[in-house]
Formats: sequence, C-alpha cells, structure tokens
Amino acid sequence: MIDLRILRETPDVVRASQGLRGEDPSLVDRALALDERRRSSLTAFEQLRAEQKGLGKQVASAQGDEKAALLARAKELAEQVKAAQADADAAGAELDDVAMRIGNVVVDGVPAGGEDDYVVLRHVGEPRDLAAEYGEGFRVRDHLELGELLGAIDTERGAKVSGARFYFLTGVGARLELALLTAAMDRAVAAGFTPMITPTLVRPEIMRGTGFLGAHAEEVYRLEADDLYLVGTSEVALAGYHADEILDLSAGPRRYAGWSACYRREAGSHGRDTRGIIRVHQFHKVEMFSWTTVEDAEAEHERLLAFEEEMLALAGVPYRVIDVAAGDLGSSAARKLDCEAWLPSQQRWLELTSTSNCTTFQARRLGVRERTPAGQTRAVATLNGTLATTRWIVAILENHQLEDGSVRVPEGLRPYLGGLEVLSPTTARA
Repeated sequence: MIDLRILRETPDVVRASQGLRGEDPSLVDRALALDERRRSSLTAFEQLRAEQKGLGKQVASAQGDEKAALLARAKELAEQVKAAQADADAAGAELDDVAMRIGNVVVDGVPAGGEDDYVVLRHVGEPRDLAAEYGEGFRVRDHLELGELLGAIDTERGAKVSGARFYFLTGVGARLELALLTAAMDRAVAAGFTPMITPTLVRPEIMRGTGFLGAHAEEVYRLEADDLYLVGTSEVALAGYHADEILDLSAGPRRYAGWSACYRREAGSHGRDTRGIIRVHQFHKVEMFSWTTVEDAEAEHERLLAFEEEMLALAGVPYRVIDVAAGDLGSSAARKLDCEAWLPSQQRWLELTSTSNCTTFQARRLGVRERTPAGQTRAVATLNGTLATTRWIVAILENHQLEDGSVRVPEGLRPYLGGLEVLSPTTARA
C-alpha cells in the first residue's frame, strides 16, 4: 500500500509515478480527499465525544427543566457521534480501496514507457554461431524438438492428462529440472538464505497483500469452495510468512529461498509461446525473498541480481540484463531488473529471471515492521528474485545443442547429474 505520509507530503511525486506507469493519476487526488474527509470526521467525532462525556457529568447533578434540556442535548450528541464515526469509517474504507489501487512509487531512474521501453544494462556471453559451427545447412532445433529427441519433455501426454500448456518432464528432463533447482538452493544456502518449502495455497488477504489481486487478478487460479488461491510464485507465501510481525533486522536482512510449484492461468496470452514449455500453467521455481531496512533496499536489490547472474553463469547461457520500464512493472515493484537468455531457435531474448525492489509497499499491506534503535516501529522493505525455474531448461537445451541432437551439459550442473556430460537422443519414448 502507498505510504499515506508520502501521499500527503509529496503528492506530485505519486502523480508522476502513476503517469510513468500509465495508470490513473487522479487516484492520488481521490485518496487525498478521502484522507481529509476521514481525518475531519475523526476530529469531529473526538470533539463530540468530549462534549458528550462532559454533558454526562452535568446531567448527574441537574434537575427539572435543566436536566430535561441536557438529556435532549445528550440524545442529539449521541446521534452526531454515531454519524461522525460512521462517516470516518466509510471514508476510511473507501480510502483503503483507492490507496490499494495506487501502484508503488517507482524508483528514480526507472525508464518511462511500456513493455518495449526497457533499457539494456549489459550483455554477458556471446550467442553461439551454430551455422558457423555445423555448416550453413544446419537447422537449429528448438527446445521442444530437442526435449522429445532426448525423451525429456512430453507435451502431448501433458495435454491429454491436463489440457493445453501442461507437460511431463521425463527421464533426463526431470533430472535436469531437479539439478537446476538443487544447484540454486545450494547457492542460496551458501549465500545465507534460509531454505523454505512453501505452501502453494494462500488466503485472500495474503494474495491481496502482495499485490497480485489487482490488475492481474485474472492470472491467478482461485479455489472458490475454499476461498484460497494457488500462488504463481513462492514470493506470495514468503511475504505472508511474517505478516503482522515486528522483525529484528539489527543483524542484517532476513533472506529466504522458497522452493515451490507455481501456477498461472496465463489469461490473455493466447497464441504467445504456446509451443513447448516457455509459457505454461504449472512449473517449479526457487525464489529468493529478502526483508531489509529501507536504507539497504537498493543495495540488496543489486545483491539479488548478482546471485541470479551467478546461477546464469553456472547454466552457461548468454544473457542480457534489462531495467524494466515503469509501465511494465507490477503494482508492487518500484524497480525490476530482468535477465534474459538468448533463444537460438527464435533469435530473440527470453526472460529467465526477474528481481524486484518492492520498497515498503508489500510490508505496509501485510503489517510487517521493524523496531528502530530509538524504539519506534516502521515498515520494512521487501525484495524478491528468481534463482532458477523450469523455463531455464528451454535456454539450456537450445544453447548447448550439438549437431546430432545431443545436448552438452553445462559444467556447473554436471555434479548434480552424476557427472553426466552429454544428454543423448533416445528411442525409448513410445
């Protein structure tokens, strides 16, 4: 939730942020008007209550006509107190609703614009020239063709069992995913993260608190009978882990690494990346999540990005880092940095990781605070970042493919695959 203090003191900053996001700046003025109405009603309520209490003492000692007049005034005051309280409550509820619709204030320097207005920060590694390696007549295989040759991916039976955009990872495909996620968790633990196996069903207040029930609510699966939501990332459960708590951050950030299945409806993405396992309804992921002070949030964001880049180096894929434009940010993120791997079959970049600085936005909605050395409490900052996910298999298969359809295993993953150096085509798939 937007900080009401920032809203009151620097409304132009929030309006500008809304404009950068391509969202409605007038929400700021509506929120300010409701805030003023709520505070005025509360002031009136307190004044009326004070008069009501003083009147009670007078009634006790009054007699005759004076007492009757005082009782009539007391009845009138009771109705006014009730009305003032009701108006304050109504304004507060409406204010909460409007404030929930205002996105986080973007960090200075975030590019303006939409999905195509990102800024490339750097490139790491060179894409292979497969035609130069294997001859001009070489046909680049995509991840699905390679996965089928290797007996690693079965989308046909996935669709038979569960419908479109579901799949089975079989044989070396299953082993490769486990290798990736285990390597990610090993590196997270070595970096001081607490490993977590998280729930994949959460309550509405937790899903709402993390900002996933706003503009993109249609992407989320809901179990209506139980009023629970399937998470699209363990970020949701990890954010809710400390809801309504006061954290001790005196020893530094609290870092968690969540391993979970993730579910996304992919509503509105029909026709996009429908082949293979690029855009699917279910996948697995190791997600980093940090709780830290406001002052340390930007530095922690850079740390999470560095951890992601270590994993990308282990996977041995060429990638670029982009600064995502304000109009392409989720409502919770004040800044988001993506790492995109090169996809040889499509000659384009494919997002593999994201890391977001959510400042105090999620913590305010979830009631998570820290106690300062002065003994006061204040909202903390939250950050998240993907360390490995099923989609990485796409980039690994395509970037490490060999002429005969085999795939070279990246050196960093070989210890997690029993020393296996090459994944070879199999005829075992029937």
